[in-house]
Amino acid sequence: MHLLTAQKLAIFRGDRLVQQGLSFELRPGGMLLLRGANGAGKSSLLRAIAGLTPLAAGDLFWDALPAFADREAHAQRIAWLGHQDAVKPALTAGEHVPASALTAVGLEKFQALPARFLSAGQKRRLAIARVVAAEKPLWLLDEPTTGLDAASIDQFLGLCAAQLAKGGMIIASTHTPIELPGTEGLAL
Repeated sequence: MHLLTAQKLAIFRGDRLVQQGLSFELRPGGMLLLRGANGAGKSSLLRAIAGLTPLAAGDLFWDALPAFADREAHAQRIAWLGHQDAVKPALTAGEHVPASALTAVGLEKFQALPARFLSAGQKRRLAIARVVAAEKPLWLLDEPTTGLDAASIDQFLGLCAAQLAKGGMIIASTHTPIELPGTEGLAL
């Protein structure tokens, strides 16, 4: 059973303090939605939790141990989805992820297609497939529904529900309503 605890986090973006005093606790099966205006620090908070940018202050704990005491172990707990889909255009969809992950996001018929021929929404779904295929306990998702149509958003919500049902955790920034059992919000 995993527990992620943040205590009085402060985060800089460049030389500007974007958040301070942030505290939360996330338990297995829990989802935390980061909400706020553009520039409020949602992406910066996700990057800090992932260890991609340093915390200016505060502490992050995984199971009561400092999360960054072993950065490699912390990185192994996380599946990351950033603003950029990080899709390699020359690789086929099937070269990015296993067939089961393509099926999970409805891209199985594009397995042999080079990613450069996928639409923006399909590339986003391929990036989501990477998160699913990683099988990590913590998903950090930055605007995961950007570019998705209504059916793809429903499919994404099903994948999130499955992650939570198996005791996984999700922290996501979003402007889209995402309502799943166990979801809490953090206004930034």
